[in-house]
Amino acid sequence: MKNLILLSLVLLFLASCSPSPKPKTIYIVRHAEKQLEGDDPELAQVGQIRAQKLAQILSDKNIEHIYSTNYIRTKSTAKPTADQQELEIQVYDPRNHDELVEKLKADEGNILVVGHSNTVGHIANYFVGDAEKYKDLEDIEYDFIYVVTLDANGSSVERKTYKDY
Repeated sequence: MKNLILLSLVLLFLASCSPSPKPKTIYIVRHAEKQLEGDDPELAQVGQIRAQKLAQILSDKNIEHIYSTNYIRTKSTAKPTADQQELEIQVYDPRNHDELVEKLKADEGNILVVGHSNTVGHIANYFVGDAEKYKDLEDIEYDFIYVVTLDANGSSVERKTYKDY
């Protein structure tokens, strides 16, 4: 009986010593305002300003990974932050959210994800466990930042705007 109690205490102690995942924050944004012409347009001047504002917002957030789809507008939105943080932009497939979410969960450190009006809400929904909470953005909506917090208690999502910073 003593041995069983001792073994239980040792196992309980070892379980409490196992490292819990480090907290991290994932910032999910739609690309900034784009030019109106072309299949893969560049950012409009106002979009370039927004991309710079995003870099300013994230300057003290210790971003360690940046993901973007393989479009000029998304990569151009991520570029000022990537340059500032001295990071490479990792390209992801916007049609495969499951793969991206697995990468986001596995990566350590804070992360920026740049997507599209019809993808950013869906990515945020993975972390709230509700596929319908965040809908597709309207074509004129560029101002939202989904802030996903992952810690030992699980995950939470808060939808902010650039003006909140």
